Amino acid sequence: MSDRKRSREERDRREHKRHKDEKHEEEKLRRHTKKLNLEVQKIKHVETFYENPPPGFIKEHDERPEDCIPDDPDNQQARDFLASAPTKGLWMPLGKEVKVMQCWRCKRYGHRTGDRECPFFIKGNQKLEQFRVAHEDPMYDLIRENKRNEKEMRIQQLKQLLQDTTSDDSDSSSSSSSSSSSSSSGHSQRKKKRKAKEKERKKREKKKAKQKKKKRSVHKHKAKASKTDSD
Repeated sequence: MSDRKRSREERDRREHKRHKDEKHEEEKLRRHTKKLNLEVQKIKHVETFYENPPPGFIKEHDERPEDCIPDDPDNQQARDFLASAPTKGLWMPLGKEVKVMQCWRCKRYGHRTGDRECPFFIKGNQKLEQFRVAHEDPMYDLIRENKRNEKEMRIQQLKQLLQDTTSDDSDSSSSSSSSSSSSSSGHSQRKKKRKAKEKERKKREKKKAKQKKKKRSVHKHKAKASKTDSD
C-alpha cells in the first residue's frame, strides 16, 4: 500500500512539475511576442510618420521617361517601350550605356571625381584634368609634339640672336677699348698739369708769406731805432 501511494505521489509531483514548466514556457513565449509586437509598432510608426509625406502635401507631377515623346497615337509604341525600359544597371533606356563608377564627392554614379559632369566640380582641378586629357584625348600626343617642336625652334632662334649680339659686342668692345686707352692717356696728362699748377701756386704763396714777414721785421726794426733816437 505504501509503495502504491509513493508511486502515485511521485507521478503527481512529476505532472505538477511538467505543468509548471509548460506554464513558464507559455509565459515566456507571450512576453517575447509582446516585445516583438512593440518593435513592429515602432517600425510602423517610423514608416508612417517619418517616411510618408506630411498631411496636406501636394505631390508634384513626376517626370517619367516616356514624357519626352509627344503623346500621339503614332508614338504609342515608343512610349510603351520607354515606360517599360530598365532604369537601373549597366544599360539605360534606348541602349545608352552608363559608366559603372561612383563619385566620392557627390556620391552619384556615372562619372568620376573631378569630371566636369560633377555638380561639385572645382575649376582648379588642373592635375586631374591633365591626367584625364593625357589618358583619354587622342589629340594629346599630337599637341604635345607640336609644342615640343615650337619650343625647339624658339630655342634655336634665341641662340642665333645671342650669337649675333655677341659678335656685335666684340666689335664694339674693341672700339671702346681703343677709345678708353686714348681717354686714359689724356686724363693722366690733365692730372699732371693740375699737379704742376698746384705746386706753382703753393710756391707763390710761400714767397708772398716770406715777403710779408720781411716787411714786418723791417718795420719793427725802424720803430725800435726811432725810439732809441728820441731817448
